Amino acid sequence: MEHDILIIGSGAAGLTAALALAEHKRVLVLAKGSLTGGSTAWAQGGIAAVLDAGDTFENHVRDTMVAGAGLNDRETVEFVIERAPESIDRLCELGVPFNRDSGDLHLTREGGHSHRRIVHVDDATGWAVQEALLKAAEANGNITLLPGRTCVDLITSRNGEKYSGDGRVWGAYALDEATGRVEAHVARATVLAAGGAGRVYQFSTAPRGATGDGIAMAWRAGARVSNMEMMQFHPTCLYNLEVKNFLITEAVRGEGGHLLHPETGHRFMADYDPERMELAPRDVVARAIDDQIKRYGLDYVHLDISHKSADFVRAHFPTIDEKLSGLGIDMTTQPIPVVPAQHYTCGGVIVGLDAATDLPGLWAAGECTESGLHGANRLASNSLLECFVYGEAAAKDILARWDELPEPPAIKSWDESRVTDSDEEVVIKQNWTEMRRFMWNYVGIVRTTKRLERARHRIRLLGREIDEYYGSFRVTTDLIELRNLHQAAYLIVESALQRHESRGLHFTLDHPETDPVARDTVLVP
Repeated sequence: MEHDILIIGSGAAGLTAALALAEHKRVLVLAKGSLTGGSTAWAQGGIAAVLDAGDTFENHVRDTMVAGAGLNDRETVEFVIERAPESIDRLCELGVPFNRDSGDLHLTREGGHSHRRIVHVDDATGWAVQEALLKAAEANGNITLLPGRTCVDLITSRNGEKYSGDGRVWGAYALDEATGRVEAHVARATVLAAGGAGRVYQFSTAPRGATGDGIAMAWRAGARVSNMEMMQFHPTCLYNLEVKNFLITEAVRGEGGHLLHPETGHRFMADYDPERMELAPRDVVARAIDDQIKRYGLDYVHLDISHKSADFVRAHFPTIDEKLSGLGIDMTTQPIPVVPAQHYTCGGVIVGLDAATDLPGLWAAGECTESGLHGANRLASNSLLECFVYGEAAAKDILARWDELPEPPAIKSWDESRVTDSDEEVVIKQNWTEMRRFMWNYVGIVRTTKRLERARHRIRLLGREIDEYYGSFRVTTDLIELRNLHQAAYLIVESALQRHESRGLHFTLDHPETDPVARDTVLVP
């Protein structure tokens, strides 16, 4: 199969890059599981962009920097926000049916935003975006979409038939989930758009496949990662014993929803952030809910928008209303039980404005990266925006440098001559369950040094077991994901132990003050 460029991931970042590159080159897109299995399709809220006459780029920049607790890179923030309107224009051209009001795009507001600037498709924006991008990619003769491929590792010069230690990336080894064979997909340029690491936690709104694959593979290949301790917890995930990860979008609070103590009915955000109340940034709201749950021994708190008319609620949140109705909850007359859950990986592989990583031949975009946009806490609806801007940036830089990129060397085939099929898959399930539980308990919304050190100890013990297992048995998707989750857990804990302050999403009882100077936590392989 001949292709010029390999893209790992079929969400917003990967497909945006693919469509831009395919105007000139042949592109292969690999997807773990289905082509729609990533986080993009799950995004409810929308995309932030300055489109209202009373809004400005400077307002959006300021809101992003305030939410990011000063850890953002201002140049990056300006770069992304100034390109937001043209990203929306391109999506409109692709046929994304954004909600409109008298012909103009309907803008909603979310926590941390000073203005209405969220374009959306009801409360299922991500699915509409995914559908439009995928339709365009499928119609493009220069794009090959290959689902059912779990990437094992990046191919570097060390995997060449003639060994080299220069660190250049030449594609990836990927498991064909149907046949169990590992294939080498070789390319002159590789774009990593593999999403975040949310499934390292017991409770997460992320899809099943968000196992930190891109971050772990880049780290093993030699790329630096940054700010992995900045793991965002969404304040409002549905509390339901049958449905583990259904998100109640930020926009419910943006359109007037109240957070209430479930027994007393007290609107408790007045005790934590009386000025912004429910519209405070996510880290503030998540810590407030966590405090209420722990202080009063609650299982959940209530999110209530039933004081709005039923027509208003159903018009704005049809997807959520339908889901909750199926579970016996009428959000037009009843409060919704909610808890915080892991939601977004703000740290990741370090990239510049050109989306290039430390490794020659490797670019990255989206949730697997640390671009400087989100800082210590992502502002709502800036994530899809980052995917579009950096997907475009990666494509632009690859095409500009194309004549300098060398042809790939001969690459070794995957060697499984010394392994056998596993006879104890239960080990994977046990390690996965154990890791996600201690990460939730020890490395969650509120942290202490003692808890982090306990997590580090458990990670070291699990690492020996996983390495022994990985070296003995043929790879499966479950084993690959476990190995990557473990790598992600290690990076999160090591980063958290290095930050001796509380800032944004990293709140530690041992260092409650914020340092006067904001510094990134950078880990070097």
